[in-house]
Amino acid sequence: MTHRLLIDGTLVDGAQAMDVIDPTTAAPFAQAPRADRAQAEQAIAAAKCAQAAWAALGYDGRRPYLERFAQAITDNLDRIAETLTRERGGPIADCRFEVGRARDAIAHFATQRLEDRVIRHTDAELIVEQRYAQGVVVAIMPWNRPMTLLAFKLGPALITGNTVIAKPAPSTPLSTLILGELAADIFPAGVFQTLVDANDLGPVLTGHPDVAHVSFTGSTPTGRKVLASAADTLKRFTLELGGNDAAIVLDDADVEWTADRIYAAAFINAGQVCYATKRVYAPRALAGPLAYALAARAASAVLGDGMDPATTMGPLQNRMQFDKVLEFIASARAEGGTFLTGGDPTGAGYFIRPAIVTDLPGTARLVQEEQFGPVLPVQVYDDLDHAIAEANASPYGLGGTIWTGNVQRGIAVASRIDTGTIWVNQHMALPLDVPFGGAKQSGIGLQNGAEGMEDMTQLRILNARLR
Repeated sequence: MTHRLLIDGTLVDGAQAMDVIDPTTAAPFAQAPRADRAQAEQAIAAAKCAQAAWAALGYDGRRPYLERFAQAITDNLDRIAETLTRERGGPIADCRFEVGRARDAIAHFATQRLEDRVIRHTDAELIVEQRYAQGVVVAIMPWNRPMTLLAFKLGPALITGNTVIAKPAPSTPLSTLILGELAADIFPAGVFQTLVDANDLGPVLTGHPDVAHVSFTGSTPTGRKVLASAADTLKRFTLELGGNDAAIVLDDADVEWTADRIYAAAFINAGQVCYATKRVYAPRALAGPLAYALAARAASAVLGDGMDPATTMGPLQNRMQFDKVLEFIASARAEGGTFLTGGDPTGAGYFIRPAIVTDLPGTARLVQEEQFGPVLPVQVYDDLDHAIAEANASPYGLGGTIWTGNVQRGIAVASRIDTGTIWVNQHMALPLDVPFGGAKQSGIGLQNGAEGMEDMTQLRILNARLR
């Protein structure tokens, strides 16, 4: 199938083409169009030209476009999900869920609006908080969840009157291009566009004076570069960056019940999720039984082609991440870690058997850094205050989980964790009407909820003297 870019309402070829690798086989399976600087400049100009008319439609005028787009995603869900499975890896059921979640986000934000808020109204004065669109928004997505992470940007940006240029990761461009192909028959020219690059057009987009807002999801080091690029023009920006999320198990937790849930939280998408559990702290009496329970679940994972319904875990998405995770494994072995199971590469693609690691010092790289792969350290604590301090010592502060038989006790512990989101006895609950974002070096700004919409708008205070 031929894929094309969407620029100024027209589906066009790229200036060049580039291979897209199937991580299951480590071999090319398709080609994607690659935009050049001239096409990026054309897209920015088209977005700027279209923005005023799009904003003028108002919420009621914009809503039908988003609803049609959500319906088009529904109508093409299987095709998008199968493409997503090929380009990012992972079981087809998980990819269908991701596309469905993206559709749900678009449909949700189609119904939302930001109303003017009267701060003060007296005989003498009227002060009103108003919000208006910022302009052209560039949405830059990573390769691990390209559909949902785009939708969390696209829905709030479009419904508030901005125009959007979507730039997917070079290794997972196709599902985003399909959305562009659907959008071509729905949105006015320039309102939504798609650009694919080889990681060379980012500075053009993030530094361009006609781009008002950059919404980026990815690693913290790349986020710093995005922030620096946006600084010259003082752009608005939203950054959802890396995490080293801790799971703290309390001494009243049921081991088997907790193991089921921590395993799911840690190894979702082969550990390639920003909110995935990256390290576990368990009390000494439970640490051993919990680690072995997790190892039993990891050992039973079925690695394979995502289109095979028997597959429960896919590969790492790309060779660079595959090599990085292998480096984490090597460092964990060198630092004295005991691998209860897994840690070995397997198959023709970028597969690594899920690993549970014990006996690491708290200073180990696998404990201190974000591995973003299927390798989970289980750390022992003797004092809960110390475990909380260890969880908070990270430069990251994205999410985390508390596991306990006493929810109120869990809430008390959760309220001491320095993260943007903290869950008790659950994971990855991200309602579309609730904002999320990172603390510390895990990001700036919020997505979803009314707050995510506000991040895409400019605050204006109307202050009128009435007499």
